[in-house]
Amino acid sequence: MDDFTQELRITVQGLEVDMYVARLDRPWLGTDYPLEGFRLTSDADVETLRRLCSHVYVDVSRGASPNPRFVDLGTPDLVREAQSEEEIAALRKTVWEVQTEFDEELADAEAAHESLSESINTVMEDLQAGRQLTIENLRTGVDAMIDSITRNPSAFVWLKAIRRKDDYAYHHALGCSVWAASFGRHLGLDRSELGELALSGLLFDVGKTRLPNRLLSQPAPLDESDSAIMRTHVQHSLDILEGTEGITLRMLEAIATHHERHDGSGYPHGLSGTEIPMFGRILGLIDSYHAMTSVRKFMESRSPHQAVMELYLARGQLYQAELVEQFIQTCGIYPSGSLVELSDGCVGVVTSVHSLRRLRPEVMVLLDAQKKPVANFRKIDLNDMIEDANGVVLSIRRGLPPGAHGIDTAELFLS
Repeated sequence: MDDFTQELRITVQGLEVDMYVARLDRPWLGTDYPLEGFRLTSDADVETLRRLCSHVYVDVSRGASPNPRFVDLGTPDLVREAQSEEEIAALRKTVWEVQTEFDEELADAEAAHESLSESINTVMEDLQAGRQLTIENLRTGVDAMIDSITRNPSAFVWLKAIRRKDDYAYHHALGCSVWAASFGRHLGLDRSELGELALSGLLFDVGKTRLPNRLLSQPAPLDESDSAIMRTHVQHSLDILEGTEGITLRMLEAIATHHERHDGSGYPHGLSGTEIPMFGRILGLIDSYHAMTSVRKFMESRSPHQAVMELYLARGQLYQAELVEQFIQTCGIYPSGSLVELSDGCVGVVTSVHSLRRLRPEVMVLLDAQKKPVANFRKIDLNDMIEDANGVVLSIRRGLPPGAHGIDTAELFLS
């Protein structure tokens, strides 16, 4: 039993204080509970869970054992290998504390964003002109971004979301790099590892500059033949980067494997599970999330909330389950920069996510209940349990896709 964690399925009538609840009979995403499990610390916790579920799974190695008469002994539950969780835990070399408030960090984040944007544009122009890739300018921009994200991840993520550009290649490179740095911060990577991961996210698609322009601008899904050509961008990226000064072996491995999938269904080599390097697994998850939430000519974008749900449903199949759950801890159910509709009908943009209350972020209200622009934007913190005009506690009703109700966040905040 050393390689496994044993969980016992019990009815909620058997719940007691000091039990550790590892799983529910429903997805975590519909609850306020942390995705990795929690300990029952009071009778109120027990009563809340009894109203929510009919049965749960308790980890007897991390909390009190249940009365045997409430245990379902029909099929003992042997779950994820401990190796998976230990592998992620081994990444945690640094605990990054929030050092600045969101509003304080915004100015520095803006300067870092400008620096990184300029360096991305330079690299894109060099590659399209057939010039040699140099990453020193990129590294300067990435370093400034990481400095901001390690102080407070919300400000830069928010800026990235509201300053979306029409150029998908640019937007995707920047977005993936930002999420890589944010996710790496959450996982506890040290400073040098954050740099490698963020640069890898910025560069993993550079090989697309060697593909026919018709594939990159095609306003419809690719057919089988064109898809095969598109997949060659991975090797093109490696060809470009292998001779570039400052590119590490770990970065090359991450770039080479960011389209591999946990169940072996990815490309180019059909690797699975731990055959895929950790950085490759991280980038594959981020690449998919950002693509789903981006506006593209041939595909309707999902709201961040919908994208998170898709990742969650694909955990253990396309993506390592533990990584999916940790990523959702990073971005929240409603990430910074995403549009949401509140329970009173107002619409706003999320400015900051609380690590322990993912469903109750800070929101800047943009539209009233009739979907008319408000005279003055106002920021509300849903964690303060603010009530609406009818005395009902405000909450988020649903996530909205980019551009909903004709909202252009860049125009609103940056004009």
